[in-house]
Amino acid sequence: MGTPWRITCYATDTLLAHRAIDSAFARIEAVEQSMSDYRPTSEIRTVSRLSARQFHPISSDLYRVLAFSQKLHRHSQGAFDVTIGQLTKRWRRAIRQQAFPTDVTQGVASTGVRVIRGREAKFKPDVSQVQGTSYRLHPARGLWLAHDSLYFDLGGVAKGYGLDVAGEVLRAFGIQSYLIDGGGDLLLGDAPPGHGGWTIALPAGKVDTAGVAIASSGPSYRHLLHDGIRYSHLVDPRTGLGVSHGETVTVLAPSGMVADAIASALSIRTDGRARLLKRYPKVTYTVTALYQPSPEGAP
Repeated sequence: MGTPWRITCYATDTLLAHRAIDSAFARIEAVEQSMSDYRPTSEIRTVSRLSARQFHPISSDLYRVLAFSQKLHRHSQGAFDVTIGQLTKRWRRAIRQQAFPTDVTQGVASTGVRVIRGREAKFKPDVSQVQGTSYRLHPARGLWLAHDSLYFDLGGVAKGYGLDVAGEVLRAFGIQSYLIDGGGDLLLGDAPPGHGGWTIALPAGKVDTAGVAIASSGPSYRHLLHDGIRYSHLVDPRTGLGVSHGETVTVLAPSGMVADAIASALSIRTDGRARLLKRYPKVTYTVTALYQPSPEGAP
């Protein structure tokens, strides 16, 4: 996660509103401490150091997110995978240094995707072996890992979950009209008083809406240009490479977690999007092309 958060709300009692917002931020902080792989002491970083082939207790928050992620992994046929942490670490460094990650094959190997080495790391994915199937959950016993050093990256789902739990806190205080912004992903409550909705600027244009979560996923400003191909920070677990199609996907969904994760899955899986969304009938999406990909190998 590691993203800025902002809360706007309407209430008749200012003191109540301040208490509600403080409580919502505290709830977000708890999710950050559980799920941010940027924090060495977070729960998800601790999980990566646990012994394999036995169950370990985990928090209810982490359990919910991993359970949803496991389901979406199946529905997306491996396009959404929270266990590609080794790959995303390599791509973060590659984009920061603007150097193609020659060690990306090690990250792919750690996720169970078969690799064929060629001139520059060419990949042959085996979707049946992607790492999302390598953990199990049990309501009473917790989390089971298939092997050691399973490194999670919840960046495509935890922010949305943070939106949801913050919204729950505000509603518990009786606040129904709110906008929660987690690094550009939004959760909207009821419309502001006297308005038909919140006016939101999306990649495809402005909309007035309420009672919905909104998330966008795409190349944005984080990318790597290599041999004429622009690789995004979004990593396809089926290939080990950053996606290069140049599209931004914006999703509207009933909850932040669904919006966040589905936006990530649709950004990675350009084929079969309609088939995937049959599983999520309340989700809608738009696609905006930010740039046209160069032909492979073009200067």
